[in-house]
Amino acid sequence: MSEQNAAPPARINFSDTELAYVAGNYERVTLQPGDVLFDEGSTGDCAYIVLEGELEVLKTSAGRQVLLNVLGRGEIVGEMAVLQNRPRMASVQARTVTTLIGVNREQFNEVMDTCPAVTRSMLNVVLQRERMTEARLQQAQHMANWNSLTAGVAHELNNPAAAIKRGVDQLREAMDHFAEAQVQLGTLQLDPAQQQAINDLLEEIRQRSKNPVALSALECSQREWEIEGWLDKHDIDDGWELAPVLTMLDWTKTRLETLAGVFDNGSLAGVLNWASAGYSAYSLIADISGASAHISQTVSVLKGYSYLDQAPVQTVNVNEGLDNTLLILAQRFGENIRVERDYDPALPAIQAYGRELNQVWTNIIDNAITALESGGRLCIRTHRDPLRDGWIVVEIEDSGPGIPPQYQTMIFEPFFTTKKPGQGTGLGLNICYNVVVDKQMGEINFESEPGRTVFFIRLPVNFEGAG
Repeated sequence: MSEQNAAPPARINFSDTELAYVAGNYERVTLQPGDVLFDEGSTGDCAYIVLEGELEVLKTSAGRQVLLNVLGRGEIVGEMAVLQNRPRMASVQARTVTTLIGVNREQFNEVMDTCPAVTRSMLNVVLQRERMTEARLQQAQHMANWNSLTAGVAHELNNPAAAIKRGVDQLREAMDHFAEAQVQLGTLQLDPAQQQAINDLLEEIRQRSKNPVALSALECSQREWEIEGWLDKHDIDDGWELAPVLTMLDWTKTRLETLAGVFDNGSLAGVLNWASAGYSAYSLIADISGASAHISQTVSVLKGYSYLDQAPVQTVNVNEGLDNTLLILAQRFGENIRVERDYDPALPAIQAYGRELNQVWTNIIDNAITALESGGRLCIRTHRDPLRDGWIVVEIEDSGPGIPPQYQTMIFEPFFTTKKPGQGTGLGLNICYNVVVDKQMGEINFESEPGRTVFFIRLPVNFEGAG
């Protein structure tokens, strides 16, 4: 096992008061040195808080385990897998005799409600995940020095990263407001039925924050106006501020009348203020979680596209490689380019240099996008070669102006380009030819006329047996 030199990751720490709370309310787990808490790739259904001892966080790389981090008292592990409902990204084992508190998915929400400082710390961890994603982006840029690839991936990362930053800034204020509303709610003399109603409302708020109501702008405005009028009629202050949030909860005047039958006028205002503050906080958490998931998806696509940490020759799913390339280049398409995909779902996987093959797709699709500067259609097809068993065909067609006849015999030559100065190196199609013909033992050719250019890439399923 080796240690990786890197900046220490952001950590989520529980105060002694918070530790005392969780220790008194949740189940303890004791590990001996070397005991495995969970394995990389396992289901993330529980988070763990360290009471005593130390844990090692390990990641498998190149067939060996790399030590990423050591966690001690007051720190939490496994929370991101629970928050994002995804598999574990690393393994964890005990370094010393270690006592932990296990918190399942339902209990985790309770901990977040009880320990708002922990929620803020968790957001810092999400931001660090975003910075780690940017580091992986740097690795991918070594594969190709194309501005189009860099711009496309940066766009896919910058949007959710900006959403996370914006959400964190807003959540600090929202959590403070929610905490104040929670304190005010605690001063109300609620009977058991009312307390149960509060519990039901909290669960409704959590679920609605993950599934926002779908209303048109007109419907939303009408609903807000009706709710604000109802609140004013019942002498509830700040109706103009509460109405938009209660609308997002999908509440109506009928729902408010029902709540008025459960809570008297003295407590209803506090309940509505608490519900509004709670929904605002939970919806921000849902937004941050969604943005973080988008970053994770981008990293997954980027890793699949560049075949990081894999052998030169792999078993390659060509349909998946084409889709990954389209996602990487998505920012370049714009609204005027229509992308059509006609894939053979039973297309066999092939033995290939996966990274180089994705360079082929990128170069040809990038050229098609340039040809479709004024808009048009890009169609990608895959199918088995009808003339040869054990071969597949990829067709990439665009509706651009076509390649001028006088250039058609030259396009695979190195340094030849029809692009404007500074827009192309003239190596793209030459690289495609070298990869397809020389490395993959395949064939590449094209047909072009005004309004239609199509490249045909024919590849053997097993290129090592095709020579």
